[in-house]
Amino acid sequence: MAHLGTRNMGAYLRKMAIDGYIIKVDYTEQKRLAAAVSRVAANINRICRRINSTGHFYAADVAELKERQKEIWALLRERQKEEL
Repeated sequence: MAHLGTRNMGAYLRKMAIDGYIIKVDYTEQKRLAAAVSRVAANINRICRRINSTGHFYAADVAELKERQKEIWALLRERQKEEL
């Protein structure tokens, strides 16, 4: 039970009785990727709000949006390589 991360004997026994086995999945990488995408999305939203409020966009804004997009793709490619 300890290697599954639970101390609840009832939950452990129910799961074993129903399935006969327990699979513990590590979501650390998915959480890291989701947090990174969330940070990038927040930056994109900030830029879009500024563009909408001022009615102007600047080359620096477009460059930053492109960089953030590249960051997302890099994270996704890295994760895909790890899965394969």
